[in-house]
Amino acid sequence: MSGALASPGRAEAGGRKLAILAGGGPLPRLLADAAIAQGRQVHIFAFEGFCEPATVAGMPHDVVPIAKVGRLFARMHAAACADVVLAGPVRRPGLRQLAGDLTGFVTLFRLLPVWAGDASLLSRVLQIIEGRGFRALGVHEILPDLLAGEGTMGRIGPDAAAKSDLMAGFRAARALGRRQRGQAVLVRDGRTIAEEGRAGTGAMLDAAAATAAGAVLVKAAMPGQDRRVDLPTIGPETVAQARRAGLRGIAVEADEALVLDRAATVAAADAAGIFLAGVRPA
Repeated sequence: MSGALASPGRAEAGGRKLAILAGGGPLPRLLADAAIAQGRQVHIFAFEGFCEPATVAGMPHDVVPIAKVGRLFARMHAAACADVVLAGPVRRPGLRQLAGDLTGFVTLFRLLPVWAGDASLLSRVLQIIEGRGFRALGVHEILPDLLAGEGTMGRIGPDAAAKSDLMAGFRAARALGRRQRGQAVLVRDGRTIAEEGRAGTGAMLDAAAATAAGAVLVKAAMPGQDRRVDLPTIGPETVAQARRAGLRGIAVEADEALVLDRAATVAAADAAGIFLAGVRPA
């Protein structure tokens, strides 16, 4: 599947109830608040063990085990949802977790050909969701202001050496993405010193914290990635980890990455002496 659906107009969106399939982090609540401000009705489906209680506070919601696919679809239909968006990190369920749920068991066989690749897996999940009569949207279609633009975001910009590392970083991130292993790398002096795995960017930064001083963090979308799922994301916590690791800066792919709580993220980067940049690599 390639390309995203056209963004719904405000009037159309207001008449279509939105299901937010919520993992961890602040993004699901940001989406819920934005959708309500746009005149939508919202129902959050909080994945058990991933979604924080603050995300659903005061919101219509159900808590669902991530592996109980049949129960999820039944509750989405019962809540009269028409559109659906995936937001927030989760870990894929183990194959045994899908046992006991007929829809989950059938879904498993549809997912097995792409089970090892994060981007392909999520894209196939969207196909299955749409096959159930829902319209799948991307975060950027509801909150377009979260997309990183091109250029320096704060007061600090990359110098010539950092720009060279950024270009090397985007090449390395593209190669990593083609293997569907991750979206982020750390680069110093033109060499990749760490790559993101399935545990995510935070785990990579924690693991490399003792040896990453002077490096730059680069995040890019996987080649051919469906923009409706798992766009590269940074936020204040990314900057905090970058500061602890002694990084020089952070760059994300312009128009293909999300910046959560931009004002706080930029302020934290400026205070730490770290550059933040949106880059459109060749």
